[in-house]
Amino acid sequence: MLGSAALALALPVVAQEAPESLLPPGFGDAPEAPTPAPGAPRPAAPGQPAQLVPTEAGSAPPVAPTLAANAAGEELSEEELAAERQKYDLPDGARRSLDRIGPLSPRSRGLASNAFGTASGPYLATLMKQTRAPVLSRWASILLRRALLSSVDTPAGIAAADWVAERAWLLLRMGEADSARLLVQSVDADNFTPRLYAVAMQTYLATADPAGLCPLALGARKVSKEPAWTMSEPICAALSGDQGTASGSLNQIQRRGVIRGVDYRLGEKVVGTGFNARRSVKIEWEGVDRLTAWRFGLATALNVEIPAPLYATAGSHVRAWEARAPALSAARRVPGAEVAAQLGVFSSAALVGLYAQAGTDGDAPAEVADRIAALRSAHAGATVGARIDAMRQLWGAEAAPSYLGLIATARAAAALPVAQADATDAARLIASMLSAGYDRNAARWARALGQISGAGNGDAWALLAVGAPSVAVDVNEGKISGYAGAAGEAKARAVIAALAGLARLTPDVAGQLAADKGFTLAANSRWSRAIAAAAERGEQGTVALLAAVGMQANGWGQMSPAHLYHVVAALHRVGLDPEARMIAAEAISRL
Repeated sequence: MLGSAALALALPVVAQEAPESLLPPGFGDAPEAPTPAPGAPRPAAPGQPAQLVPTEAGSAPPVAPTLAANAAGEELSEEELAAERQKYDLPDGARRSLDRIGPLSPRSRGLASNAFGTASGPYLATLMKQTRAPVLSRWASILLRRALLSSVDTPAGIAAADWVAERAWLLLRMGEADSARLLVQSVDADNFTPRLYAVAMQTYLATADPAGLCPLALGARKVSKEPAWTMSEPICAALSGDQGTASGSLNQIQRRGVIRGVDYRLGEKVVGTGFNARRSVKIEWEGVDRLTAWRFGLATALNVEIPAPLYATAGSHVRAWEARAPALSAARRVPGAEVAAQLGVFSSAALVGLYAQAGTDGDAPAEVADRIAALRSAHAGATVGARIDAMRQLWGAEAAPSYLGLIATARAAAALPVAQADATDAARLIASMLSAGYDRNAARWARALGQISGAGNGDAWALLAVGAPSVAVDVNEGKISGYAGAAGEAKARAVIAALAGLARLTPDVAGQLAADKGFTLAANSRWSRAIAAAAERGEQGTVALLAAVGMQANGWGQMSPAHLYHVVAALHRVGLDPEARMIAAEAISRL
């Protein structure tokens, strides 16, 4: 059994060609010719957060070392340079360029190579470091993920490996551990900088893959005094079957006190999974007051259960890391997957798939089993009414539906025929579809609005007004005023901001409506001027990053309507209209 565990930990890391797409088929394609409602207007033309373990990842980007210099920065002679080059297995033709790095191309839904335009590397790196993640909006996070993973030109003023490190570090804080690993693996090991080594350590721990540290450990120990790299020596020796070296190194680390307590015991337990190991280690969490990346990564790789209170000491992104941990059962990963879905790390389809797996395994807790049963009925109920009844169980009985429930039922909602429905149900069906990008399916419900009355009619109208691919409902001052009276000022301001940003209101009307509700559409802050300027230059990547910067409130109730307007307007202007509409619909759904 120990040999099997070692094999699982030691499996080589293979980079994926591209991550899972969180977008449904057809999302973002050119819409069909619209059929606007009678009287509808025609559309207009178009600081660094605390880290889990102290590492160099929080420091300023260092100067990139090259083969032409040694660790002390001294220039190598021709003979020394030739000797250094012989250490690497890759021939020149197989080495990867540092000029353009990222796994996504426009063909695989990535952004163009010039998505960050002429913005300087230090400026972009500063924005990434100061972005507090996870981002408020699920859809803003999905877009930022695409931007960070896109094969984009390395900007001026920053070492290419450090540019990758900043992108990967932000992805980690967003909960995107697998995506961060894709970026880290895009750089040849001999081009790593101290900054990238530090982020790589965090990345392989976040993916619960201590074996992934082994190819980097020797180079990392030359530039870093991080104890985790020291501990990697016995771990990697054990996973390669060299128990003598592993035991000797581990004993030396213990004598020197490099790592103590639960951190040492976790490393010792990994060594104990190696071939021919004779160590039995019990992990005790008593007295441990916080969860670090080291503790998460090793405990999760070993399938050692982490006490729930420790998760409260880390950000929600750590739960998202847990969602993809291969050593855990589906039932163990469900709590993390539910967080990941709301953060934009998991697609609706991935969430439903994990629920299905947990249901098949038969070890899901009772409350999760109830959700699985309801979801099964939502997809396969005998009648439309039975399916909607099942969806209500997932949405909850509160005035505002569970956003997790909306995401889980998105595909089931999209499969329903347009039918006579309660106004509240109709609004939630539309919100559910838009939560996962089924905008065309949602737009079909526009023709049913005239036959639906009740408290939810206004929300259904608002969601279609901002979320449909083309103008599908009547949009005018009277409709907006009526919606404000029924839904409240916060939602009314969001609708005005979104419609103005999407150019579905004329500038004069939008400005007046905004003023009536107490906010302005003018770019009167450094951030709003920066995102407007990036949109003017057509820089999709810079706009996506600045959109995330502008959406760092603690809740949707704190999200400024002016910020929402500038985010939606900038995305609309650079051709990211689908994402702009989904962010607008999300605001209405979650307020």
